Amino acid sequence: MQDSIRSNNALEQSQSDWDAQQSSQLYGVRDWGADYFDVSDDGHVVATVQFGDKTVCVSLIDIVEGMKERGLEMPAVLRIDNLLDQRIKQLNEAFAKAIEQAEYQNHYRGVFPIKVNQQCHVIEEIADFGRQYHHGLEAGSKAELIIALSQLQDHDSLIICNGYKDAEFIDLGLYARQMGIPCFFVLETTTELAIIIERSKALGIEPLIGVRIRLSSMVEGHWNEDSGDRSIFGLSTNALLDVVEQLKQADMLHCLQLLHSHLGSQIPNIRNIRTGVLEVCRFYTGLIEEGAPMGYIDLGGGLAVDYEGTRSNSTHSMNYGLDEYCYNIIETLQECLDPLDIKHPVIVTESGRALVAYSSMLLFNILDVRDHKPSAVPAELAQDSHDQLLNLFEVLHNVELANLQECYNDALYYRDEIRELFHRGQASLRDRAMAENMSLAILEKITELLPQAKRVSTELESLPELLSDIYYGNFSLFQSLPDIWAIDQIFPIMPIHRLNEQPTRNAVLADMTCDCDGKIDSFAHIDGIRKTLPLHPLKQNEEYYLGVFLVGAYQETLGDLHNLFGDTNVVSVHINEDGSFDFIREFHGDSIADVLSYVEYDPKNMQEQFRRIAEQAVRDGKISVAMRQQVLQAFRESMQGYTFFER
Repeated sequence: MQDSIRSNNALEQSQSDWDAQQSSQLYGVRDWGADYFDVSDDGHVVATVQFGDKTVCVSLIDIVEGMKERGLEMPAVLRIDNLLDQRIKQLNEAFAKAIEQAEYQNHYRGVFPIKVNQQCHVIEEIADFGRQYHHGLEAGSKAELIIALSQLQDHDSLIICNGYKDAEFIDLGLYARQMGIPCFFVLETTTELAIIIERSKALGIEPLIGVRIRLSSMVEGHWNEDSGDRSIFGLSTNALLDVVEQLKQADMLHCLQLLHSHLGSQIPNIRNIRTGVLEVCRFYTGLIEEGAPMGYIDLGGGLAVDYEGTRSNSTHSMNYGLDEYCYNIIETLQECLDPLDIKHPVIVTESGRALVAYSSMLLFNILDVRDHKPSAVPAELAQDSHDQLLNLFEVLHNVELANLQECYNDALYYRDEIRELFHRGQASLRDRAMAENMSLAILEKITELLPQAKRVSTELESLPELLSDIYYGNFSLFQSLPDIWAIDQIFPIMPIHRLNEQPTRNAVLADMTCDCDGKIDSFAHIDGIRKTLPLHPLKQNEEYYLGVFLVGAYQETLGDLHNLFGDTNVVSVHINEDGSFDFIREFHGDSIADVLSYVEYDPKNMQEQFRRIAEQAVRDGKISVAMRQQVLQAFRESMQGYTFFER
């Protein structure tokens, strides 16, 4: 049966039969969590950290309580340093293991693309923990190059300069080269080469040069336009040969040491990676034949994140693991280069998404729910009730498995008849309310019987979605999860507590913005994407917390100021071996004054303008002087308040 109906089946179990492990299966934590997240027996989502052979689990709810004690309310981005460290370790050690087992005759150098998450604490952690693996940084702008130069203390770590580069950019990279930092200029176009040659000769510093080739190999998934002949980045074969000729004429061909390629940001299919590496090798051997010394192959990004947990080749998943990824790259390099007696190059990858996604999550509370539960229907209708209401009442009491479609059709017909009569003034407001409530009761009754039906029409199949609740979350989709709106990105979303209780409601999520696009109605599921999310009913005077996981890549930087909701609170936590945790960094989110200044308002001028308005109200006798003081105080306090909802 369809996903939504299967989901309802899961929700039909009695509460006494439900436990936390069933919630773990329902939300797929162990499928997308990659051993970084799990569900405890008491129903909390926990972050899991390895200390040698020891696994330490820390409840996210405990961290939330610690945040509240420190005055950091929802919504908030939570970063767990240990998870970032573990990803750096696993990536580098997976390559090291594959290199050793395959007897590959060179080493691996990881490079993190700063654009994926430019936040200072993230880059500092990568530079600090990654130092033991000589993990470098990739810069696509002058600002990012300045970050890389100031953060990397290890001169065995690479700096890869992509993007378009002016003279100032090139001078910075050449000075780095002079100081012993291996800083590569990767040519995106042939026009950059003239500037590099000119500045190199002017400063008397030889550059390290790479070339980005435009591959014909295509990949699957959302980012497939990064590959193929129509990719906007990279040199054509003719342009590559032009670069070789210019370097020969400048007596600088020996500076060309790196070949760069990039197939896509999230490559779900391992076969695409093998095909791409094979094509890269052909260009690499061609450049050696042209006389370039080479020595480095940079395969760009592409190592995927399994957001769905389906281990498939769909856009938001991946059909391979980290070890398989490393082995495939090394094996392909050896198969191509060994028969030609070409020395094995240094392997460089620019994994960004796969490195930082797991370490950050968005946490928020639910403010309200609009449910689609019908109100109680009277046991009897008055005899003088509208004929269409009497018809609906009869349908309601005749719903059974054999006539689901007929009852569905009748419910909508009689309801719409009442609506039309209401439009013409021939039915009252109470008639319309009664009709809509009874039709809703009929549809809910049909939905309860759907799992038992042998055949279900498309109309009935969509009923669970149409009857789903709307849970209003204290967050801005456009600020904190822009990829959901922009590119239909899927992130794992689930409650972080109450998981030993059965979730009995199906819901979509709405944010705080005044925008119909500010909703989430596609959710990861082991059987594929579904349109609703199982959630728990709210409890009076209790917060209900949800987490959006794997958001460490791109989301913090790409967010905008829709409705002037600013940056959220941000917390960086380090988990200790004894199960305790430390708050390493705390960043309070934007105040209203902050976001107003971003759009060119002057908060001081605004306060003065409002003071004049309040003073005029005093002169007009609308408020007293004492009330004026209260109004101005409220205005000042609001200016310094959080842009999101505060309890």
